Amino acid sequence: MSNSSFSRRKFLSASLLTTAGLSLLSELSFASTAQPLFKTAHERVRLGFIGVGRQAMGLLNNFMKIPGVEVVAGADVYAIKRERFALRVQKNQSTAGTPTSAPKLYADYKELLANPEVDAVVIASPDHWHALMAIDACKAKKDIYLEKPLTFTVKEGQELVKAVRASGVVLAVGSMQRAAVNFQTAAMHVQKGRLGKISQVLVYVGENPHPKPYDLAEEAVPAGLDWQKWLGPLPKLHFNDLLDPGISLDPEKNEAAWGAWRWYKETGGGLMTDWGAHMFDIAQWGLSMDRNGPVEIIPASGDSPLTYKYATGTEMLLTKFDEARAGVKFVGENGWINVSRGNYDTSIKELQIGKEPENFTFGAHHIDFIDCVRKRKDPIVPVEVGHSTCTVCTIGNIAHEVGKPLKWNPMTQLFEDAEANTKLHYDYQNGYSLT
Repeated sequence: MSNSSFSRRKFLSASLLTTAGLSLLSELSFASTAQPLFKTAHERVRLGFIGVGRQAMGLLNNFMKIPGVEVVAGADVYAIKRERFALRVQKNQSTAGTPTSAPKLYADYKELLANPEVDAVVIASPDHWHALMAIDACKAKKDIYLEKPLTFTVKEGQELVKAVRASGVVLAVGSMQRAAVNFQTAAMHVQKGRLGKISQVLVYVGENPHPKPYDLAEEAVPAGLDWQKWLGPLPKLHFNDLLDPGISLDPEKNEAAWGAWRWYKETGGGLMTDWGAHMFDIAQWGLSMDRNGPVEIIPASGDSPLTYKYATGTEMLLTKFDEARAGVKFVGENGWINVSRGNYDTSIKELQIGKEPENFTFGAHHIDFIDCVRKRKDPIVPVEVGHSTCTVCTIGNIAHEVGKPLKWNPMTQLFEDAEANTKLHYDYQNGYSLT
């Protein structure tokens, strides 16, 4: 998109990033909860949670602060985590001064989807379950808040996009950085051409970004965990507590770490999809490459980092820059902008915004989903954008795995390489099917 053809209307509809968009997010801030924004019965949204581990606990706290939202159900294959979920829901209700009501609990998420009292679902399961659960939610006509990365494979993402649009449900991707002022400001300036032509985008997601082969020791499956259901479509894999860390209720002890499934190629995409789903997302947004993508990926070699090339001539490099924090740096002919969690810096004085407020929060992203459920419209990050971002992460892992430059067609979503194309999906096991 050239500077001369930049449309404010297109920008606003795509990103909620202009003054009007920021005003909406401000209007829906948690500070306004004393005077409920949504007062009529039809504006009530009843949520069910699928996957109630560590990430879901944070999501639960945010969603339960939104006026009119009721959490009525939860599903997980680990019994003790279902119990914690019910206790946490009632604790939040009590803290808010509302009547306490225990949510219905399910070991099988499909039973939750069959519950007519559930309007929408929050899916915070391991990545290899995202597509199947979300497609099933589409079939059940439940709106969906889906944690990032969107899917485990590119093929899964393609099928999920089809399912969302065929069913008419609202699907929001948990790319919450798009609701943060510093990331919004960076993307806006880049899109409006204030850095001039962008030559490079530097993206850092952490050391050793690609997933490694599964090497954890085998341990006994704990009571209350259905390990076969946890694996779902994956090939047989032995249990280790780090994959689904245990908790206790008395004394209360939550997960000591994030689920390690994200670090292994059999179960996740490493930092490439864990942090990459956030940082490549901002890079693609600023470059106006949502629903699009690079045309070539060159794996790291020697001192040369993994590099994505776009048809515009811009290169995106996976490399450490400035401070050792995950972030994005846009480099143009007029200067640069460096943005990360709680940080924004630029070489151009006129584009500075000052220090990010200490109460830096992503809560507006969750409010946007509920607002879109009520108004039946696309959220800040709809399914197609989540898919294009996730695809960038995944094809970077594929280029690393095959160890050679790959030509990519972002429209057909295929490589010009037969070997690489075999890695766009995997054979589901245990009787599961994507379609």
